[in-house]
Amino acid sequence: MGRVVVAFSGGVDSTFLGRAARDAVGDAAVLATADSETYATGELDEARRLAALIGLRHVVVRTRELDRPDYARNAPNRCFFCKEELFDRLAPVAEAEGGAHLVYGAIMDDQGDHRPGMDSARRRGVRAPLMEAALWKHEVRALSRALGLPTWDKPSFACLSSRFQYGDPITVDKLRRVDAAEACLRGLGFRQFRVRHHDRLARLEVPLHEAGRLFEAGVREAVMKRFRELGYVYVAVDLAGFQSGSANLMLGGRLRASEGASTAPSETSPQDPVARAKPALERREEEGSRPPQGTTGSSEGVSTAGSESSGSSGGGRA
Repeated sequence: MGRVVVAFSGGVDSTFLGRAARDAVGDAAVLATADSETYATGELDEARRLAALIGLRHVVVRTRELDRPDYARNAPNRCFFCKEELFDRLAPVAEAEGGAHLVYGAIMDDQGDHRPGMDSARRRGVRAPLMEAALWKHEVRALSRALGLPTWDKPSFACLSSRFQYGDPITVDKLRRVDAAEACLRGLGFRQFRVRHHDRLARLEVPLHEAGRLFEAGVREAVMKRFRELGYVYVAVDLAGFQSGSANLMLGGRLRASEGASTAPSETSPQDPVARAKPALERREEEGSRPPQGTTGSSEGVSTAGSESSGSSGGGRA
C-alpha cells in the first residue's frame, strides 16, 4: 500500500479525508497543515487537536503566500498561487515519507465555483480522493457524523484572504484586522459569518436568521466598539445574508449552490462511510509511478508535532 500525505486544514473535508486515509493505509498516512498568516487565529491549534483525534502523525509546514507577488496582488486567480505555495512546501514532506502521494480534500461541490487552486493541484499531480469518489459536502458531513467526527457540523471557513475584493492587495496588517474582527463575532456566539473588508467599511455576512442578533442590546455596541478600535469607520450588514465565495459575484458568476442543493445526488450514502473514498486512495499503488507533485524546495519551516501519534499537514481550508 502506498504512502500518502494529506493536506490537512482541520475543516470538514480534510478531516474526513484524513480519517479515510487512516482507515485505508494506516500509519502510511501523514497529515500536514500549513502555518500561515492567511488563516484565522486558533485554526492551527484546532488542526493539531483533530490530528490527535484521528491518530496519525502530524507535520506543520510554514507557508509564505504573501512573499509571492502574484498572490499578494489578489487577482481572481489568487488561489492558484496559494495552492502552488502549499504544494511546493509539502513536496519535501512527501519525499521524506518515501515518495508519498499528496492528496487534498476537494469535493464535488468545488466544481461549481471559481476554484483556480484545483488547477494548481492538477498540474502537480495532487489527487482529490473525495472528488474521485464523487462525494458531495452533505454526504461528507453525513459520513463524518456516522464516524463520530466532531467536524460533521463545523461551519465552512475559507482563508482570510477571501475577505478582500479582487484587486485589493493583501497585507499582513489587513489580514490581522479581519482576523480580529471575526474573532469579535465568534466571541459573541456567532458560528457562521464573514467580515468583508472594504477599506474603512466592514461588511458583515451572517445567516439571515441570525442577523437580528446584531441589533440586540449589548451586541451592536460590542461590535461597533471593537470594529472602530480596528480602524473601521463604517459597519454594514449585508442584506443577502451569509454567502460563501461572495467575492466571486464580481466576476459575473452565479451564486454557488448551497450545500445539499438539487445539483447533488439525492441517494443515501453507503453504509460504510469510507468505502467510496478508499478505492481512490488504493489506486495509487496500482498505478505504479507517481506524477510530479511540484518542485522540491527547502525543508525550512517544517516541524513535526511532538510525541503525539497523530500527524497533520497544511491544506486549503475545507
